[in-house]
Order: sequence, then C-alpha cells, then structure tokens
Amino acid sequence: MKTFLAVILFLLIAFILVSMDGCRSGGPSPAEVKNVVILGVDGMDPQLLERFAAKGRMPNFERLMSEGSYSPLVSSTPPQSPVAWSNFITGTDPGSHGIFDFIHCDHDDYMPTFSAALVEDPEKTLRIGSWVIPLSSGRVELLRRGDAFWQLLDQKNIPYLIFRIPSNFPPVESRGTTTSGMGTPDLLGTYGTFSFYTDDPSFGNLDISGGQVISVTVENDKVETYFLGPENTFKVDKPSLREPLVIHLDRDNKTAKIIAGDDTVILSEGEWSDWITLEFEVLGKLNTVSGIVRLYLKSFAPYFQLYSTPININPADPALPISTPPSFCKELYDKIGYYYTQGMPEDTKALEWGVFNDAEFIEQVDFVFAERMRMLDAILDQYRGGLLFFYFSTLDQSTHMLWRNMDPKHPAHTPEAARYINQIENYYARLDSVLGVVRERLPENTLLIAMSDHGFGPFYKKFHLNTWLYQNGYVTLRDPSEIGQHPLFRNVFWRRTRAFGLGINGLYINLRGRDDQGSVKPGEEYDQLVNEITEKLLAYRDPETGEPVVKEVYRRENVYHGEASDTAPDLVVGFHRGYRGSDESALGGFGKEILTTNLGKWTGDHCIATDVVPGIIASNYPILAEDPALTDFTATILNIYEIDVPEGNKGRPLFDF
Repeated sequence: MKTFLAVILFLLIAFILVSMDGCRSGGPSPAEVKNVVILGVDGMDPQLLERFAAKGRMPNFERLMSEGSYSPLVSSTPPQSPVAWSNFITGTDPGSHGIFDFIHCDHDDYMPTFSAALVEDPEKTLRIGSWVIPLSSGRVELLRRGDAFWQLLDQKNIPYLIFRIPSNFPPVESRGTTTSGMGTPDLLGTYGTFSFYTDDPSFGNLDISGGQVISVTVENDKVETYFLGPENTFKVDKPSLREPLVIHLDRDNKTAKIIAGDDTVILSEGEWSDWITLEFEVLGKLNTVSGIVRLYLKSFAPYFQLYSTPININPADPALPISTPPSFCKELYDKIGYYYTQGMPEDTKALEWGVFNDAEFIEQVDFVFAERMRMLDAILDQYRGGLLFFYFSTLDQSTHMLWRNMDPKHPAHTPEAARYINQIENYYARLDSVLGVVRERLPENTLLIAMSDHGFGPFYKKFHLNTWLYQNGYVTLRDPSEIGQHPLFRNVFWRRTRAFGLGINGLYINLRGRDDQGSVKPGEEYDQLVNEITEKLLAYRDPETGEPVVKEVYRRENVYHGEASDTAPDLVVGFHRGYRGSDESALGGFGKEILTTNLGKWTGDHCIATDVVPGIIASNYPILAEDPALTDFTATILNIYEIDVPEGNKGRPLFDF
C-alpha cells in the first residue's frame, strides 16, 4: 500500500510540474502539438512593435510575448520580400533557391528580368494571314528552386492551407490547399498597372511606371474610352485587347453612370464601385479572357478623373493558375465574392504619381484589409487542424508609403502629411486585433506563431549606385553629356565597363566568359576589383553629414551556398539606416548626382543591411534557438511533424519537440 501511495504521489507531483510548465509557456506541451498556425505579417518591425506596445496599443502581442516567447528574426541578404519569403519557404538561402532580388540580370544582353516567374508564349505556332495559331502550350514557370516546406508535408499526408504566401506564383504542385500572393501578376502580366482616365493635360505627358494615363475627351457630358487588356497573342502584331468603357456625367448631381462590360454602375464623386467583370474577346465570344476591376470616381471638375484598379485575374474564372487545387480560388469566391488576386493589391504607384492623395490611398488600403479579414474569417471557419499559414500585406505597403507621415525628420514630412501621423500605429493596432481574433478561434493545443520577413527604417536619401560606379571609373558612357537620359544601360560602353548595378542591392562585375561583352578576367583581376570596390563603397560618406552610407558589402560566396550561387550578383550592397539604392539605378539608369534627397511618397524601406531590419517572431511556446532566422522555419515545421529535414537545409528547429 505504501508503495502504491508513493507511486500515486510521484505521478501527482509529475502531473503538477507538467501543468505548471504548460502555464509558464502559455502554450501546448510538445506531445500535443500537431496544429500549427502561422500569421505572416509582412514588414512588422521590432522597434515599432515595441514602441507601440509600450503605448498600450498591442495587448495581444504583449500577451503572446509574456506567456510564450518573442525575438527579432534574422531576415535574408538582402532583406527584400521575395528573397526573405523564399528563405522562409525553403529553409535555404538564395544560393539554393535562386531568388536574389526583385530584378535579376540577363548576362547575354545586360537587361533586367523579373526574378520570380517566367511567362512564355507557345514555341510552336502556325501563321495564317494576320492570325497566329498555337500548336503547343505556353508556359508559366515559378523560378524559385527547391521544395516548399508544405510539399514535404505531403510525405505524411499532413493537412495544410497556405494562404497568399509570397514567392509562390504559379503555385507549386502540391496535394494541399494553397494560393499565390506577392509575385502574382495582374491580367496584363505586370505586378500591377492601374489606369487613370482624365482630360487633365498635366497628366498627358507623364510616363508612369505601374500605371497608364488614358487621355479622354468629354463631349456632351459623355466619355467614350476603353479598358486596355492583355495582348492578343493570336494576332501577328499582338495588339492589346480592349473592352469599351462609357461614362455619362450628371454634373448637377455630381454622379456618373458607368457602363463597363455587362455592368452599369452609378458613382458619386469620391465614391468606389464594387468589382466589375470584364470579358476580353480573343477569338470572338467563344474565347475570352476574364478580369475584374474596381473604379474610383475622383472628380468632375475642373477635370474629369476616373481611376481603375489593375485588371485582376478573375478568381471565378482564372486565366492563370493562382491556387491548388485550381478550384479553391473559385470556392473562396463563392464564400466572399470577388477579391484581389494581384500579388500586391495596395496601389502604392497611384499614390506615388499623384493619382491618389494620402486619404484615398488609405481608403484603398482599408478596403484591402477588410477584404483580407473576410478571407481570414472564411479560412478559420474551415480550419480543422494541421498547418495554416495566413498572410497580411498591410504593414509592408503602408509603411513604405506613410513613413514620412509619422517621421518629422523625413524631408517629405509636410503639414498635410502630418494629418496621418498615427496611421502606421493604427495599422499595427489593427494587426494586433487580428492576432486576438486568430487566437480566440484556434483549436486547443495549437502552436501559434506571429512572424514577419523583415523590419523597416526611414528612406531619407537615394544612392545612385551606377552613378557612383561611373564617377569612380568603373562604368564608361558612350556620351557622358547624356548622363541620366537613358534607362536600361543604353548609354553604356560595355567593352570599357568593369562593374554595374542592377536590382535594388545588386552589383555585378562585367566578367569575361559570363557577360556578353565582359572586360574583367576571372581570378586575380576579378578578386582585386571586388576588394577595391568594397573598400571604396564602405569608405563613401554623405557629403552633407559626413555619415557613412554603405554599412556592409556582401561578397556572394560568403553569404550564398548552393548551385544557384553562380547566378547571384557578385556583391550585395547593404545600406545604413536612412539610405537605399535608387529605383533608377535598379533598372540600369544613371543620375547626375550620387546622393539625392528622397522627396517622394515611398519613404520607408528595408532593402538595406540585413542586421538593421530584422523581422519579428512571437509564439505561445518558448523559442530555444538563439538568433532565430527565416531559414529555421522549414526545419521547425518538419520537426513538429516528424519528417526528415532535407540535406542542404540551413535551419534549426526553434522549439523542442
């Protein structure tokens, strides 16, 4: 009897200790964890999170941090979203997954190429008059290499739902449910091209990247124009498909009757439409391509101004693959109606070019956020266990555009901008409420992780890398008097050029045997040049302040590992906080000065040195690994589900399961 009582007492004490340990961690015990929910919040910054938490704006994050764990999260090199999320997805660095920047270099002609995906027309065709008949299929290819962690879950039939994850267009073949996110194009095949219809002559001469201005004429209070759709690849000259757009203006009531496709809508000035369906006829009504848009009637006077979102792929009838199984995007449409399928729906370009003001941009961001909440509600309704990943883009896109509003030190901070000084803080608070909603609706014994791919900092000045290379003798121009007038390296004398910048952080050596007109010999000459450029970049100082501009110059063999390393930039430039590479230089352009003040709207950024902008990780279970990194997630997830980690994976399990 004494032995029996001793055993009972031992078991009781053990149970109490285990229960106490579970209370301390605020989460499930290791043996119970099979349900995993990851809330991916693009661009959540640890400094901002902690600042707003100290003000009492982040109670759900504070609870998660105190009951479980919290840490900065090591991002990618460079800390760009497509690179960072590829690290997260594969558990490897860019040397293995092959995504180094938004932009890569075609060494045959020095032209920029999109890094994420490739869309090709059919190779075999038959020409009959002005028609081109395809004899083979076209191709849409994801360029990221390596298995995604959810593909490895298929080994044990683990259920999963991966929602709008970046760097996954087209969605990789898998047995679970996935949708593509950042990197998903609009119907034109771009990252997002809005349309702006106006008779305002000040917009007539603008060459807008990310948008198209369509000049219109108002006659008898009527506008007749069109939606510019995708190319008709069945025609020899590939003309853009068009769909009529007719607007009748009622100036007395400041309303417009808009006839678009089969839809007729009435809009007041300053009002948005719901989604409108467009059918572009390729071969008559028997062969159409479907898209959806929302319209915003900006003004009647003194000029007519109508904004149209990029033409999104219609989720009810997708022209390109955006989910697995292919039917899932339609199932979601059946639950919540039409929705943005474009990878980056917040229209930063419309704000940059003055088509939106701050209030209009914020209204559009709010619409995207509300739509994402309807999606989250539908997804949580059907979640029955396994792995769930759900993604929010709100913080990333709004912090890019509204940093100047909250930062009085930013040169673009104005009294008008200060009206929205708390807007970023408000978005952090909204994401905190999302965390609360998710936590309340999870099954018991669920491992909950909130994470971000990178943080944020101010973008005060633009560094024109190609201009620096030119002024230091590494680039030769055919006509120096025309500097700044030619994009895409059109003024470069390649045979006398030794290095060039392409992409936001990339620097390439013009190497013999690799580049079409390479001038630098591999080996000793290459090494000497790389070392020389590195030393000079690190020594460069801001002429106005004397501060260093470049914090780190990463040599590719020191930061990348894997078969794709040979396709990486030779050097990756990591800037100090406050500086970033210019958009002009990223696309092979040159400025007249090396540093220029950033007076635009895009005023927050993260494409700088990796250690300056870590992401965050917070969990209801203690993190045991020091310095957790994006590359640790694959190993962590596979460890939970007792699946072997593939050879070449860079990560470690973050939790002791």
